[in-house]
Amino acid sequence: MTELVNVSVTVAVVALVVVRQFSAQRVGDRKRWWVLPVVLCVIALRGDDVLDAHHETLSAALLGAGLVVGLVTGAGWGWTARLWQEPDESFWSRGTKATLFVWAGGIGLRVSLAVTAVLLGVHQGTASVLVSLAAMLFARSGVLALRAGGIRGQYGVTAGFPAGGTPSEAASGWSRGGA
Repeated sequence: MTELVNVSVTVAVVALVVVRQFSAQRVGDRKRWWVLPVVLCVIALRGDDVLDAHHETLSAALLGAGLVVGLVTGAGWGWTARLWQEPDESFWSRGTKATLFVWAGGIGLRVSLAVTAVLLGVHQGTASVLVSLAAMLFARSGVLALRAGGIRGQYGVTAGFPAGGTPSEAASGWSRGGA
């Protein structure tokens, strides 16, 4: 039953992330950006099949490698996403073409870890995928929160567009306020 729950959660989260990847999404409350990754880790690590009982060292090494792949992929995703602030001071992000390459690389690395596990005879359940996914979401959210804080704190004021203007008006120095 635990494996079925893990598979269901993994499929649901991956589907949600992929669907929302390239549409503009509001960056969540920066105080709670870590909640979903922690919940995913708890779901993944609650079972007794996290490590292969016959190959504990190799299984732990592959789990750790998956964690690193997730962190690197998530950080790359966060740094390649476009981030902006709306006049209401909310932050928004959207994936770019570079984000697509980061995703492809991360998936390639994750698949190579799974193939390595099969070749070594190490059983890996969905827990390793969930931990990697949690690490990816943790790193992405953390990088976006860090970047949003940098936008807000760079000049000691919040970023925005003058007099309710648009990003192109702000870039050109023109605003509706007549300045």
